[in-house]
Amino acid sequence: MSAAEAPDLQAGVVVAKIGTSSITDHHGLIDEAAVATFCEGVAQLRAEGRRVVAVSSGAIAAGLPALGMGGDKRPRDPVTLQAVAAIGQARLMAVYERELAEHGLIAGQVLLTPLDFMVRDQYLQARGTLDRLLELGVVPVVNENDATADDEIRFGDNDRLAALVAHLVRADTLVLLTDTAGLYTADPRFDETATLIEEIRAGDELLDAAVGGSGTDRGSGGMASKLAAARIAAWSGVRAVIASAGRPDVLAHAVRGEPGVGTVVHPRSGRLSARKLWIAFAVRSAGVVTVDAGARDALVAGGRSLLPAGVVATSGSFDVGAAVEIAGPDGTVFAKALVSVSSSTLAGIAGRHTSELPAEVPHEVVHRDDLVVLPDQP
Repeated sequence: MSAAEAPDLQAGVVVAKIGTSSITDHHGLIDEAAVATFCEGVAQLRAEGRRVVAVSSGAIAAGLPALGMGGDKRPRDPVTLQAVAAIGQARLMAVYERELAEHGLIAGQVLLTPLDFMVRDQYLQARGTLDRLLELGVVPVVNENDATADDEIRFGDNDRLAALVAHLVRADTLVLLTDTAGLYTADPRFDETATLIEEIRAGDELLDAAVGGSGTDRGSGGMASKLAAARIAAWSGVRAVIASAGRPDVLAHAVRGEPGVGTVVHPRSGRLSARKLWIAFAVRSAGVVTVDAGARDALVAGGRSLLPAGVVATSGSFDVGAAVEIAGPDGTVFAKALVSVSSSTLAGIAGRHTSELPAEVPHEVVHRDDLVVLPDQP
C-alpha cells in the first residue's frame, strides 16, 4: 500500500503530537528538516494502514521572525502573540502541506478551542469533521486557535489538546514527542544517574507529579504537561507514549510497542464518557466545595448526588453550571463537578437539610451525572 492510498478504516487511530521546541530553532524559524522527519513518520504509519491525526504546536514561534520578534525580542502581551499566531499558523501549515505532499498525503488544517470540547454540539461537530477527514485519507493537522483564543479559556499547551483529541477520535495510541527520550527518574541534564522510566500504570503517583516546567521559552509544555496529558489519555482508555522526536522511526516504534522507545503510560480499564472527560479535564475549576465525611462516602462509594446538608465550606466565586473541585474534610480534592447552585446561594444553604430549603432553591448542589470521582487507583 502506498501512503497516498486511503487508510484501513478498521485500523486504529494514532494521534501524534510534536511541540514547538522540536520543530523550530532558537529564533523561531521553522526547522523544515524536523517537520519533514515527523511527516515521514506519519507517512510510515499511513503506509501500514493506520489513520493519523497530527497535533502540532509552533504557530506563535513560527510567526515571530516575520515581524523581527524572534529570540529575546519575543513579546509578552497576549494580543500581540495572538496576532503573531495568525501569521505563523499559515507559515507552519505551508510546510506541513509541502512535506506531506512528498508522500502523496493531503494535510487538512483544524483549529480547536476548549469550547469545542465543552459544548456538546461543537464537540460532535468537531468529531464529525475529524472522522470525515480521516475517512477521506486526509491527515488532519490540529492546533489550538491561538489567534482568537480567550486567555481565560484555552488549553494552555498542546499536550492537553492532543490528549483530548485522542478521546475525540477514539484513538488507540497517543504519541507525545519531545526533546528527551521520555520520563526519567531525575533530570538527565543535571543528574548522570537518571534512568528512563519505561512504563507507568494508570493510577501511578507519577501521573500526579509536577516534573519540571517548559523546556524552552519557545514552548508552553514540559514534562509536567506531558504527564498531565498522559493522565487524560489513561482516563480515556488510550495508551500514551512519551518519546524523543529525534529517535529514528519513533512513531512506528511507539505504535508497535518497541521496548525502550520511551515512557509508555498504560490506560485505565474503564473509559470516561465524553461528558465526564469535559468535566474532569476540559473545564477550569472556579472554586472548591468542601464536604463532610458522610457526603464524601456517599459520593465515592454510593454514587449519590451532593446535597446541601453535606457541605461544610466553599471557596471561590462561581455561577450555576460552573465547574468546582470537591474536597473532603482533610482538604484533599477527590472529585470535580458542575454545580446546580451559585456560590452565593450555596453559602446560605450549606449544612441545611432538604426540608429546610426554600422551594425555589435546587435540592441538589451537584447531580451525580455531573460529578467525576478522581480515584487514586486504576
